[in-house]
Amino acid sequence: MENFSEWFHNILETADIIDSRYPIKGMSVWRPYGFQIRKHFYNYLTDLLDKDHDETLFPLLIPESELAKEGIHVKGFEDEVYWITHGGQKELNEKLALRPTSETAIYPMFSLWIRSHIDLPIKVYQKVNTFRYETKHTRPLIRVREITSFAEVHTVHSSAEEADKQVQTGIEIYKDIFDKLAIPYLISNRPVWDKFPGAEYTIAFDTIFPDGKTLQIATVHNLGQTFAKTFDITFENKEGQHEYGYQTCYGLSDRVIASLIAIHGDDKGLILPPTVAPKQVVIVPILFKKGQEEVLSKCREIKKSLEDLNIRVSIDDRDLRPGKKFFDIEQKGSPLRIELGPRDLENNKIIYVRRDNGEKSELSIDDDLPVNIKNLLNTIHDNLYDKAWAKFNESLELVEEKENLKSTTEDGKISKFYWCGDTECGKAIEEETDMDVLGIYEDLDDDTEKVCIHCGKKAKHIGSIAKTY
Repeated sequence: MENFSEWFHNILETADIIDSRYPIKGMSVWRPYGFQIRKHFYNYLTDLLDKDHDETLFPLLIPESELAKEGIHVKGFEDEVYWITHGGQKELNEKLALRPTSETAIYPMFSLWIRSHIDLPIKVYQKVNTFRYETKHTRPLIRVREITSFAEVHTVHSSAEEADKQVQTGIEIYKDIFDKLAIPYLISNRPVWDKFPGAEYTIAFDTIFPDGKTLQIATVHNLGQTFAKTFDITFENKEGQHEYGYQTCYGLSDRVIASLIAIHGDDKGLILPPTVAPKQVVIVPILFKKGQEEVLSKCREIKKSLEDLNIRVSIDDRDLRPGKKFFDIEQKGSPLRIELGPRDLENNKIIYVRRDNGEKSELSIDDDLPVNIKNLLNTIHDNLYDKAWAKFNESLELVEEKENLKSTTEDGKISKFYWCGDTECGKAIEEETDMDVLGIYEDLDDDTEKVCIHCGKKAKHIGSIAKTY
């Protein structure tokens, strides 16, 4: 697609994902079709988290006194907070913030719930909306003022080792999610100047869009004891001594849905991975006056057999020409289209068309049809996964000459470079290239002979840099 930005905005409208005409900038309405995609994404995420976390729900409003307790944290959000100052006509005694994120809402409660090491670990999550006064150019699902699909996890542990282990658990959960959505990703340790306010370190997932810009799609933070000390989250250990808890948090948002739309789509419209497609299979009866009821009856029979395997399927029996139906199904990205007409029925076969590659073929109508369709959906996922990762890997390039760093990144690539790790060098590289250092991509061995691309000192890491949203 030549103009990705225009394509992206158009497909959100024409495929009924969201409507951005809501009269507050940066806030949109989920259309029913888009909401179904969101629902299936949430369902898979919930299944993963429920294995080792408990779902909860905390209030939307945060008292200013609680938000202000963690100075480093609030400073990171002070320009983005929406404030409520009145209840009806009455001015409030204390301003209330619409949560920009929920640490300062959740952690005062943790301090009440935790008394002993037997209360740990705590692992809770919630799926909520958060509000940030985004001052940059807003983009639907990418840079918004209401994040409607924010799923955040908060954990407390009795040791630093347990917290580090939980960070790895969070990373594995997100890898599983992105693999199911066939979204490729780069994992990096965010630079110190770009980590989550109050965190010891931040691990981030980034992907790259067709316009060559990267988007952060998930983060996992080790908070250490920073917030525990601020909100007095203590526990009595096995030796009877009181100590502060060790915390982590991690989250993802609407950006995941933006990514699967951007990465897989083509000029015809959406291409949805089967995991989140509202209808994984759409059956189109090809009807003539003769044999109409027999065709519809077989379509209903096939639909029922697929539903028995938990495949989401519909019959498009609208009074429209088949070509119009095909156009709509392609635009909305359903993974598989089945066509059945009188001649097909006579030959005891269905015609199928794959959305991922346009392949058209046929299958026998027999007892194996539902399983064959399910296998086709798995094949479609695998193909989307392989294509997306192949393209992503082509966008990664190791640059060893300083003068090539800017031009390589401007060509729509994520540039890897040797880096000493010093903040001064990293910020200088950002300033000279007008790009963003994503972070540490890989640590180098102590005996490496590689040197920093900027200062010439011994390199400690391979860093990554890119144009970002």
